[in-house]
Amino acid sequence: MILRARVVVPMRRAPIPNGAVLIRRHRIAAVGRWRDLSTVRCPVIDLGEVALLPGLVNAHCHLDYTDMAGLFLPPKVFTDWLKLMNATKAGWTPTDYTESWRRGAQMLLRTGTTTVGDIEAVPDLLPALWQTTPLRVLSFLEMIGIGRRPAQAIVRETMARIASLRGGRWHPGLSPHAPYSTIPSLLRLSAAAARRRRRRIAIHVAESALEFEMFTRGRGEMFDWLQRSARDMSDCRHGSPVQHLERCGMLDANLLAVHANYLGPRDAALLGRARVSVAHCPRSHFYFHHQPFPLRALRRAQVNVCLGTDSLASVCKAPRQTVELNMFEEMRALAEGEAPRPREILQMATLNGARALGLEGQVGEISGQALADLVAVPFAGSVARVHEAILEHRGPVAASMIGGQWAIEPEQFRETHDRPL
Repeated sequence: MILRARVVVPMRRAPIPNGAVLIRRHRIAAVGRWRDLSTVRCPVIDLGEVALLPGLVNAHCHLDYTDMAGLFLPPKVFTDWLKLMNATKAGWTPTDYTESWRRGAQMLLRTGTTTVGDIEAVPDLLPALWQTTPLRVLSFLEMIGIGRRPAQAIVRETMARIASLRGGRWHPGLSPHAPYSTIPSLLRLSAAAARRRRRRIAIHVAESALEFEMFTRGRGEMFDWLQRSARDMSDCRHGSPVQHLERCGMLDANLLAVHANYLGPRDAALLGRARVSVAHCPRSHFYFHHQPFPLRALRRAQVNVCLGTDSLASVCKAPRQTVELNMFEEMRALAEGEAPRPREILQMATLNGARALGLEGQVGEISGQALADLVAVPFAGSVARVHEAILEHRGPVAASMIGGQWAIEPEQFRETHDRPL
């Protein structure tokens, strides 16, 4: 089929007015102006006054925490939030997690995400959850271990579960939760297993000032709390959390470092040399009142910075307000501060996210042989300002396609012949 739109936004090239995308089976065969593709004999769907862009790539999410929206006020210290999360999770049933995950997936789909990197706190619910959504899901199986179970057993169990999971749109990976909630042996074994089995690995790192203080100085609220929990604290006082990951052999192009809010003087350069990707979650960053995100330092070090939604458990919500997992909201939150140009922000939500999840050239762009993952948003303005208009989009997308199949079908489509839009 051919999809025709007022403007096509390929991402790796300039927007194409009166553009068209040729799709064969589940991939993109060609993209260009309508006049150049109109001679191809196949059904044509005229989407009308829309911008057609690649499906958004949400590089970091916690779908199973969706129903925690508004449960917690922004905390004074990060460990207070962790304690509230742990207490809430202890009272949840598998049904609670299932319904929360499904609602989160529906929110993402409705608002233009087609690929998501999700941290799975309850991996036993896979692969059944995958079957409930057309989203392309890279599920990172969470591992937490501070000494109660041998690290070898945790990694062996996780790799066995990964080996049992099969799917087309779905890809399992590993997620040792964070440096503070794991021990060095778990990090080393996880990194080695991920490389050996060619699996992506994600970890929350340098998320809070307390975590940075714990590792650099061996003191503070997080240090004291975890020491009382019988965690071996001998891995502290040796440098920043990022430097800790380096000592554990984790820094390479296979790693997605989530947050990276608090960096030491040479951390950005370390991440850049190792080709680590960083996932930034603007609304979550605002919720915790973190110091300004070090985007400029990371970009100078040529770090691939992408965007994620995190979970709704860390998004500010007024009493009567409705919040949802929505990459457009994350892009706007980033744009409110000192930020890159709209085109670069959109790249962070498409091209950069695809690279971070190991799907570069497959998703996050409209190009030959990429997967046919596309979304359409209403657009009737100047093509020169299409990126700005996309960032301002609110509400559901007009249409969504994943792998050449409609996930959200356009309200009206028709076969057409060459004529001005």
